[in-house]
Amino acid sequence: MTTRYITTPIYYLNAAPHLGHVYTTVAGDVLARFWRLHGAKVKFLTGTDEHGQKIAQAAEALGKDPKVHVDEMAEVFRRMTKDIGATPDVFIRTTEERHYKAASALWGRLIESGDIYLGSYSGWYAVRDEAYYDESEIVDGKAPTGAPVEFMEEPSYFFRLSKWENALLKYYEDFPQAIAPLSRHNEVISFIKGGLKDLSISRTNFTWGVPVPGDKDHVMYVWMDALTNYITALGYPDSDTENFKDFWPESIHLMGKDILRFHAIYWPAFLMAAKLQPPKRIFAHGWWTANGQKMSKSLGNVVDPFKLIETYGLDQLRYFLMREVPFGQDGDFSNAAMISRINSNLANDLGNLVQRVLSFVAKNAGARIPTPGDFTDEDREMLAASAQLHDILIEDMNQQLLHKYCEHIGDVVVKANRYIDQQRPWSLKKTGRPEDEKHMETILYVLLETIRHVGIYYQPVMPETMGRLLDQLGQDLRTFEDLKTPLKSGITLPAPEPLFPRIETEAA
Repeated sequence: MTTRYITTPIYYLNAAPHLGHVYTTVAGDVLARFWRLHGAKVKFLTGTDEHGQKIAQAAEALGKDPKVHVDEMAEVFRRMTKDIGATPDVFIRTTEERHYKAASALWGRLIESGDIYLGSYSGWYAVRDEAYYDESEIVDGKAPTGAPVEFMEEPSYFFRLSKWENALLKYYEDFPQAIAPLSRHNEVISFIKGGLKDLSISRTNFTWGVPVPGDKDHVMYVWMDALTNYITALGYPDSDTENFKDFWPESIHLMGKDILRFHAIYWPAFLMAAKLQPPKRIFAHGWWTANGQKMSKSLGNVVDPFKLIETYGLDQLRYFLMREVPFGQDGDFSNAAMISRINSNLANDLGNLVQRVLSFVAKNAGARIPTPGDFTDEDREMLAASAQLHDILIEDMNQQLLHKYCEHIGDVVVKANRYIDQQRPWSLKKTGRPEDEKHMETILYVLLETIRHVGIYYQPVMPETMGRLLDQLGQDLRTFEDLKTPLKSGITLPAPEPLFPRIETEAA
């Protein structure tokens, strides 16, 4: 059986959820829903990263115990996950006992392999990024990300990252698809070839973290702790279970490009040192700007995803995020772009098609799915367009080309609108000839079958609205396997209801 293990990064609890969190989580959910509908065994993980100096400082500023603070913030993120229609199988928190156990076990493996040693760290650290930076990366006293840095000196355990330089290069040479898109693959290879230095993996100047086994003065570096979550959720340190063996080889890590280095260099090196397989696929998507500018509170242009849901609708937002920008590239959000995408693709193309066809069936075909007659070449061409979607969409999802997935389904919708205009079923009804009425019914059947395919394939992106569409088609069987059976004639259809109201610019 096909298996898929799809993960978002676990989100750092230093601020409320924003568009970036929603984007990654929706992308993971679309992949998870797709593979479930395909009949695969799926595990979809998201969760929260709850340790580190930044969390400790934020809790202190609020006058709260760190655990109380992260308990409150974790619920905010759990609610976000629900509010955007995501369906994770696991919501993990790094303050869970099972995670302490897994992180400690991984540390022990790295001790056994000789990849951890005690030393002293002296260099630049950005609390905001929870990241170390070389002197060469500091620009005008700041990290490459713009985060303020502080010079830090403290005892530290180190991971022998330098030892794994050649092994990482060999792995990515053997498995070039392990990092996507290609530009990110090239970025990682370039960074590794620039030389890897041993990595400081413990801290002593605060206590809010996973304790280093056998040394109470140290807590684990937050990234070593956080990355371990992906195997914690599969039951690590027990890697011999069916759960671990089924899912880990099929792991797909989704994340923003800003945390690619941690996932594509540190994480695979930790795993190799622990004699575990690196992730199968690491996909780093781009960032969203707002009207051409980086989102920031000072500019007042931070996009509130929950306001967008309130204004435009949840499925409309999910569709826009997946369709508007090639997955892997940076994208720009504007209300004008969102309104245009909703009105063009959803209201005009899909919504109008469904409304036209179902209204015509209600008035002229007894509100039942008609029995088709002989198919013409045009009918067969239309049916083939939707039937061929399956293999195309499988390839899109294997490559995480979420924008292409939406585009390919949308192409069939456009073709169906062209088909109905060319076939003109309304003119056939007027002749009164039985053969014309049968041809009309055949055209309607072809259109309903096309809409059924579109509705089932769009479910991962717009689950609620496509559920209503399939209700209007009288369809209870909604998996990809169900599409292998032709649409059944004679089913009585309910009165059609509009799916996507047009968005008026003034109202938005």
